[in-house]
Amino acid sequence: MNIKQIIEKTEQIYWAAIEAVNPYSSVKESTEGILSFYREREMNKLFVIGFGKASFEMARAIHDSFGKIVTKGIIITKYGHAREIKDMEEIKVYEAGHPIPDEKGVRATEDIIMLLKEADEGTLVVALISGGGSALLVSPIEPITLIEKQEATKLLLEAGANINEINIVRKHISRVKGGRLARISYPGHIKSLILSDVLKDSLHVIASGPTTFDPTTYSDALHVIKRYGLLSKMPKSIVHVLNKGIMGEVPETPKEDDPMFHHVENTIIGNNKNALFTAKQKAEELGFYVEILSTEIEGEAKDVGAWLARVALTYKEKKDTSNIKKPICLLSGGETTVHVKGTGKGGRNTELCLAFAIELHGIKGITLLSAGTDGTDGPTDAAGAYATEDTIQKAISLGISPMEYLLNNDSYNFFKKMDSLFITGPTGTNVMDLQIILID
Repeated sequence: MNIKQIIEKTEQIYWAAIEAVNPYSSVKESTEGILSFYREREMNKLFVIGFGKASFEMARAIHDSFGKIVTKGIIITKYGHAREIKDMEEIKVYEAGHPIPDEKGVRATEDIIMLLKEADEGTLVVALISGGGSALLVSPIEPITLIEKQEATKLLLEAGANINEINIVRKHISRVKGGRLARISYPGHIKSLILSDVLKDSLHVIASGPTTFDPTTYSDALHVIKRYGLLSKMPKSIVHVLNKGIMGEVPETPKEDDPMFHHVENTIIGNNKNALFTAKQKAEELGFYVEILSTEIEGEAKDVGAWLARVALTYKEKKDTSNIKKPICLLSGGETTVHVKGTGKGGRNTELCLAFAIELHGIKGITLLSAGTDGTDGPTDAAGAYATEDTIQKAISLGISPMEYLLNNDSYNFFKKMDSLFITGPTGTNVMDLQIILID
């Protein structure tokens, strides 16, 4: 196969995986049970709330299935992730900032809070939750301001904190995260449909767990800040709130024994494993021998990229002496982090790809596509990038130092110059990242 053919096959595998976690069809499969619950309990109000990159498509499925039964709804998604900026009759659509929250997210969240305060025993709240919800559903505890919360998020992201660590802090400086949204809607009943974008599908981590109990504490949140050496840099109001929580002057997030959770049912309707298993099926249809390396890839992006390169090289070297007579496809999924030290532009997928390419310089027949399932990679318009057998040689011929770009966290601009960015636009879903390695 030539490089063009290989790239075409990686894209076919990627899009098959995306379709497996299509938010519209995933929600559709759950609507009958929700309607039955609503009717059997003879409930009189049905609210729809949603937050995350996939919430618009999830809401469309509810709108098309429930119609006039919906009393009122509010959805918050990332800018550009609503296919058409228009309300769906009773369901109002907001777009707001991600990964750094903004004022539109604050206003939309306040509307959700006001709506949920109307809930009573006869109310069913359908909560549509997906990755990105932590930034989009934003309501800081006083006296913390939005600007201070933005600064805290930026500090943690740039320090390389993983999503679990970031969300531990978010939950303890928020009026709605860590089960607090469920408290606002009580005694109403909640049915949450969730597209997971975190490892192990931990409910308390996805969108910072607004409708589930929180096993973490204020002490845990302060420990995360100290672990990354951010105590002196963090806004004083945030440290103040966390210390007050540790001393018991601010209520903890709701815990597992809280009786209000008897009114809540959280259901995972799609995750990275679903996407990977479908990718495997598609790759096999295309004639590849396929192995899934991991569904829980994590760690520093450049380190993971180098590790994946070494694994791919091992498979390539073994192929001549093994019983494998087909080209090989290696798949993995998860979410890495980037400890930002440079001044460049990039995301975890492009940085992973650049490290992969550097590690395999001079090796023929190995190609990687690493991309976010949501169609975005960090603060860029790309989903990710390709690393092919000629990526590094092409850069050198243009007088470009790949290592300088890697050290400056400038992987986006590197692959832009190589014409190897993978740009999809918003996919409508979000279940972390995919790595597709083809060995010819």
